[in-house]
Amino acid sequence: MHFSPEIEDRLNRLQEKYEAMGQDMNSYLDGLLYADFLTYWDYIHLDTLLSLQNPKTPFPDEEIFIIYHQITELYFKLALHECRQIAEASPLTAEFFTARLKRINRYFGALTHSFEIMVDGMEKEQFLKFRMSLLPASGFQSGQYRMIEIYATDFINLVAKDKREELQHATIEEQFEYLYWKFGATELSTGKKTLTLKQFEKKYSKSFIELGKAAASHNFNTLAKQFEASSELTTELRNELRQLDINVNVNWPLSHYKSAVRYLNREPEDIKATGGTNWQKYLPPRFQKRIFYPWVWNEEEKDNWGKAWVDDVLNGI
Repeated sequence: MHFSPEIEDRLNRLQEKYEAMGQDMNSYLDGLLYADFLTYWDYIHLDTLLSLQNPKTPFPDEEIFIIYHQITELYFKLALHECRQIAEASPLTAEFFTARLKRINRYFGALTHSFEIMVDGMEKEQFLKFRMSLLPASGFQSGQYRMIEIYATDFINLVAKDKREELQHATIEEQFEYLYWKFGATELSTGKKTLTLKQFEKKYSKSFIELGKAAASHNFNTLAKQFEASSELTTELRNELRQLDINVNVNWPLSHYKSAVRYLNREPEDIKATGGTNWQKYLPPRFQKRIFYPWVWNEEEKDNWGKAWVDDVLNGI
């Protein structure tokens, strides 16, 4: 049998590759000969993926709730994949930075626009019943989402707004005690942490603090300011930073807020979210005033942060 020049070239290159590693190419060719063809379902582990939905109750809509949250975490994993590429790029160019931010913004855009699956896709009566079997678990406990926040900005910008000035020069450990989201899972009457928060801190506190320290010099805010100082911050990069700020700090929490109003708003008293989180104060952006990149917004935009979006959401319910 005569091989084409292209195949001979590849065989020679493979021979060189395996010889350089001290390996026998024939053994690897045997592996190719005996191996079965790859299938789609094996490649993405489809059977395993479809077996990961295990409702706790007989209510059919609980499966929707589970699957959508699993999809959300996969999108967060995609976003973190891009976060690490930005943080580790050397040298980091404005073009690379912008391209990865666009990807993250697309992921959050897809999540925000798909949240109607949650808002309109479940029967309220079913949700209010099966949610009681989930306690104290809560979507509040998404560690990946917190990691995206840490990559996105200086740690101090994640501190509760009334503590930021006081803790401006504090250590990461000290700032961590006053992160904004902790107050969303603290009992207002007693100031005690909910079990939801205690579980969350036990699992992730060390990881969050370590990431906060590691990202101090290469979080997106620090990196963008370096581009600004060297006059390399393009209009496109600035716009992607603004979009990420809106996606993560306005659109995404408001999607949850809209869902909470739909399912948990009941006269004369609102129903607590799963885990007892205080969704009325925790989710609306105008209360938290959490902004990743304060320097890319003017004072009027910051003063009215999230207000227009909240009004739109409430008017649409």
